[in-house]
This record gives sequence, C-alpha cells and structure tokens, in this order.
Amino acid sequence: MIGVQMAKANNNEILAYALNHLEKERDDLQAKIDHIRQQLGIRSVAAAPEAAAPARAGKAKVVKRVLSASARKRIAAAQKRRWAAHRKAKKAAAKSA
Repeated sequence: MIGVQMAKANNNEILAYALNHLEKERDDLQAKIDHIRQQLGIRSVAAAPEAAAPARAGKAKVVKRVLSASARKRIAAAQKRRWAAHRKAKKAAAKSA
C-alpha cells in the first residue's frame, strides 16, 4: 500500500509540474501573439478576465468574426468565377463525349 501511495504522490507531482510548465508556455505564446497583433494594429481579445475566472476555464468565449462588405463581395465574385469555370468544363466535357 505504501508503494501505491508514493506512486500516486509522485504522479501528482509530475502532473502538477507539467501543468505549470504548459501554462507558462501558453502565457509566453499569448504574449507573443499579443505583441504581433499590436504591431498589426489588431485589438487583442482580453485574456485577463478569463484568467481571473478559472471557473469558466472550460467554456471558451466564442468571438464572431465579421467580414467587411468589400470582402464579402470579393468572396462572392471569386465563387461565381469558380462556378462559371466548373459549368464551362462540364459543358465542354458533355460536347466531347
């Protein structure tokens, strides 16, 4: 029994160390991401309130991404070009068959 308890204690220590290390890596990466976003002029999602509330740690806040009107127009035009090319290839295949 003593060996099992020691193994559990040792395993918990290892897991605690791994958790601390991974959290530090996450914080370092977040700092780098925030720095790059700042250079690009992109507002960073506030990570501080989430870190302060560990009870909500399992629930990630979903941030809806918004496209500008010009971006939607460019995407629609590109999709129309792809469909036109697809229909043209399908028509050509039907003629040659």
